[in-house]
Amino acid sequence: MPCDLNQMKLAADTIRVLSAEAIQKAKSGHPGLPLGAADFAFTLWYRYLRHNPHNPEWLGRDRFVLSAGHGSMLLYSLLQLFDYDLPMSELERFRQWGSLTPGHPEHGHTAGVEITTGPLGSGFASAVGMAIADDSFAARSGAGESGLLDRRIFVLCGDGCLMEGCSAEAASLAGHLKLGQLIVFYDSNEISIEGSTSLAFTEDVGKRFEAYGWRVLRIADANDAAQCDAGLAEAVRGDGRPTLIIGRTRIGFGAPNKQGKAAAHGEPLGEEEVAALRRNLHYDAPPFTVPEPVRRLCAERVAELEQQAAAWDRQFQAFLDADPVRARKISQFLTCEVPENLEQELLQAAPLDKPVASRVSGGLVLQKAAELVPSLLGGSADLSPSTKTAIREGGDFSAADRAGRNLHFGVREFAMGLAANGMALTGSCIPYTSTFFVFSDYLKPAIRLAAIQQLHQIYVFTHDSFYVGEDGPTHEPIEQLPMLRTIPGLTVIRPAEAHEVAQAWALALQLQGPVALLLTRQDLVPFDEQTATAVNVARGAYVLEEDEEFDLIIIATGSEVQLARETAARLRDLGCGVRVVSMPSQELFRQQDEEYQEAVLPSWCGARVSIEAGSTFGWERFVGIDGLTIGLDHFGASAPYKVLAQEFGFTPEAVLQRIADHFVTEEDEECGCGCGCDGSCDGEHNHAGEERD
Repeated sequence: MPCDLNQMKLAADTIRVLSAEAIQKAKSGHPGLPLGAADFAFTLWYRYLRHNPHNPEWLGRDRFVLSAGHGSMLLYSLLQLFDYDLPMSELERFRQWGSLTPGHPEHGHTAGVEITTGPLGSGFASAVGMAIADDSFAARSGAGESGLLDRRIFVLCGDGCLMEGCSAEAASLAGHLKLGQLIVFYDSNEISIEGSTSLAFTEDVGKRFEAYGWRVLRIADANDAAQCDAGLAEAVRGDGRPTLIIGRTRIGFGAPNKQGKAAAHGEPLGEEEVAALRRNLHYDAPPFTVPEPVRRLCAERVAELEQQAAAWDRQFQAFLDADPVRARKISQFLTCEVPENLEQELLQAAPLDKPVASRVSGGLVLQKAAELVPSLLGGSADLSPSTKTAIREGGDFSAADRAGRNLHFGVREFAMGLAANGMALTGSCIPYTSTFFVFSDYLKPAIRLAAIQQLHQIYVFTHDSFYVGEDGPTHEPIEQLPMLRTIPGLTVIRPAEAHEVAQAWALALQLQGPVALLLTRQDLVPFDEQTATAVNVARGAYVLEEDEEFDLIIIATGSEVQLARETAARLRDLGCGVRVVSMPSQELFRQQDEEYQEAVLPSWCGARVSIEAGSTFGWERFVGIDGLTIGLDHFGASAPYKVLAQEFGFTPEAVLQRIADHFVTEEDEECGCGCGCDGSCDGEHNHAGEERD
């Protein structure tokens, strides 16, 4: 790839001008990073990044993660120069409705964008997950034996990324695991929105990363393509450790009046400064055009890249053809294959003969799932003995053993969630992560990004309510359930016992987006054989039991389903007909057609009660304006869980009293049936003139 420095400079300047023009036209954006990091980025993409612009999903590619996603015009300019499916007209529509150039890069929206970034540090942490998944796939599938999967992951991050705690968590993990294919360029321009980074950030980043176990390289002037080239040449040689390249750049490089200043960071340069940028760079191409020498340079490189990709494909296909059994195994990973009879197999693994906590039944079901789905792997934030999420005989993923299926993330929930995003994005695994439900707060930004990208991954959250008991309010989730339910695209499943747990795991392995499984610490009584025939988690809610004539519907989730059944039995003793609905997933139920929803929650029955050991927020959607929501709208307490159930009113007697207080009027008491009617019944629960389907 011969290329003189003048050509490299012109190409980098093209990125600068295209970025400045697009941001100026949009009257919105961040020009500082694209202008400052253009030399390094073009050198990387032109000389070192293995990619195939005409096949962005090419298996043999390196990955480029723009962790500093606000600098998106840098990436869009590169995609345009290297002939990805991103016309110049899309750069002119930067940040506009329906464009392929949104304010921050979005995976699945723009060809060549490997990951959705924006929240600083998230791309860095997810890149660590990509490295984990790549090593796992190569080791466990046998694909690594080809010698063709030495793929690298290049990350461009900034000062803000390295201030965020998630990058520190992830960097520590990466150093521990010796993820040598990870190469991070730190765009060290020492400017943040408020001014100099010295206002809040004066640490020695290099020493910090050396302490993490990283190799640290430095480029004194990363606005010099020759120095960038030398730094990258050293980085790709590798020494078994992840590499951090600290590149000193000038934010807004080339803009004579804003270079090196905070004003270049997050606002358009202004028409006069864009013109001054062009004059300063001696750049005379018309707006939104690429100089012919640069276009020719990139086209020649794209042709070389395509030839290299084709040669790689031939070698890899020959490798597959040489061993059909191995090829079949590799395919299972790359398609994340799930057997058709998965639900039946998982039900056979569930403990159905005695009361067990759903975390325990979930752990047993997980063992069978791991046996049936090779691409399934994961771990916890130092809690697998409690969350029951270790795969027996799965081995531990480590620096010495990449074939282990159990990941030890340490007490790093945020990095765990973001790493799982990166793992899912590789397409070679279905990752699961686990912690206590209350600590989902630490994962919230990662879960949100997973939902935005519709990533196939599973969250196993145990200790799902105040029934945690003695650990007290800091460990008893109350508001976390509605928090998860408000995330678009996330499916939340809170199973009531082992049958529902098995079905929930089957769904989690088959649904396309992220799924959260909420499991108990305390034991739950399994449904008897007859009752279990009604279980239908895929529908989100279903009728578990009912009287032929009913005037009250009790809806419950998880451990409260048993409480609902016990309460219903007492109501029947009082002559009241009851329907009990198990609703393990509000999201799945709302996806059902109106006919099914009406069949489960008929509109004629306004007497509805919800029972859930958490915040009542959102339950009015299902019980209606006149319904009763029983939950916990305050924090928990430290005591044995059975004491808490008594104190918080989660007993059949207390629930029965709440129902009576809410629905029973003086007229009802006179008629004696306690059915919640207007007094028009005959005292034996028969209502004159009433018609129902």
